[in-house]
Amino acid sequence: MIESAEEFRRLRESDDPDEYRRAACDSAPPAVWRDVLARFPELREWVAHNRTVPHEVLTELASDPDPRVRWMVAAKRKLAAELQLRLAVDSDEGVRQRIAWNARATRAALERLAGDSWIVVAEHARARLAAGEYV
Repeated sequence: MIESAEEFRRLRESDDPDEYRRAACDSAPPAVWRDVLARFPELREWVAHNRTVPHEVLTELASDPDPRVRWMVAAKRKLAAELQLRLAVDSDEGVRQRIAWNARATRAALERLAGDSWIVVAEHARARLAAGEYV
């Protein structure tokens, strides 16, 4: 378990593959994630990348001004339905595309994306709906 913001930063910046992997896989209490976001904002994308980051932190990151952070949130398999719907209308087309390609995309999110202004996203969402490839 990651015990502090400093530990997460050290793990993320480490050249040791085992430590780097811990930054992506180990859990931390919500307070630690919030401390990382407050003290090390340059690591927001990597907080979203962590496999165990809790829903309440993903909710906060889904509104991040950086589209790379929102893209990382959109890539999460465990992404809640309400966050999928919010990101399905994101201003960044890459974020919307990531929701369309998310293996756990809901029917509602894909239905929203089926009318997307970017044809690549719209066609992919329609194809998944037609094939029944949604949760």
